[in-house]
Amino acid sequence: MQAVLEADQGASPEAIQRHYDVGNEFYRLWLDDSMSYSCALWEGEADSLEAAQMRKIDYHVAQARAGGVAHVLDIGCGWGAVLKRLTIVHGAERAVGLTLSREQEKWAVSAADPRIEIRRESWVDHVPTAPYDAIISIGAFEAFARPEWTAEKQTLAYRRFFDHCHRWMRPGARLTLQTIAYGNLDREETRSSPNRQFLLGEIFPENDLPTLGAIIAACDGLFEIITLRNDREDYARTCDVWSKRLLARRREAVAVAGEAVAARFVRYLKMSAILFHQGNTNLLRIAFRRMKESRP
Repeated sequence: MQAVLEADQGASPEAIQRHYDVGNEFYRLWLDDSMSYSCALWEGEADSLEAAQMRKIDYHVAQARAGGVAHVLDIGCGWGAVLKRLTIVHGAERAVGLTLSREQEKWAVSAADPRIEIRRESWVDHVPTAPYDAIISIGAFEAFARPEWTAEKQTLAYRRFFDHCHRWMRPGARLTLQTIAYGNLDREETRSSPNRQFLLGEIFPENDLPTLGAIIAACDGLFEIITLRNDREDYARTCDVWSKRLLARRREAVAVAGEAVAARFVRYLKMSAILFHQGNTNLLRIAFRRMKESRP
């Protein structure tokens, strides 16, 4: 039982806050107005970051069939962009968002929309007030397992996540997931890689990426996969755009967050773009349908 409890935890609140709580003013300098901090969905060379981010959200809402439903959960809600679009544009009656970041919670709560509820809690501790008609999780799955865990323990953590979602949802409801995943990099062979140590040590401490195989194994018997996309080039472009926007306002970034933070983020965004371009990391967008009865 202890192994299961540890597997449930993933990255600690302190690890999450180290990355996301460097200050909302810092992120405002280079994210779009919605404060979306995940891979956009691009169309054409003339596309804007703002349009691509809204297209990404709309894609997930459509895949989750979350428009107009009564009760939606956003696991890893960030600054609340998905929640706002769910309620304002897509007519969801109630949207609940989970985050471990104090800064994100403060920002999202400031919207003061009675249809939106923000909770600073882990999915491990979440207790729904009613079954969910849809669940969306964008950019949180990477924090559900730690780099020192074995592949078996990592898959166990993912299995517990899918089991929780299955128990929270109505029969036939849909879950959409967006996550970075290992591509042509081998998880075990890259443990000592300086790049991996930087990204999963300094940038995202206590995080690790899943493999597609681990996700498939973890959801087996609980959810069936409806659609699967690998949009790694979209994330390469997103990181390129973020990097240029940050560099254009680097002086302001240093003023609000310090030279060390600004330099660290510039390096991480440039490195991430290269990893996606090369296929070392992938960007998976997966839609699942809840199976009526769970199978062990």
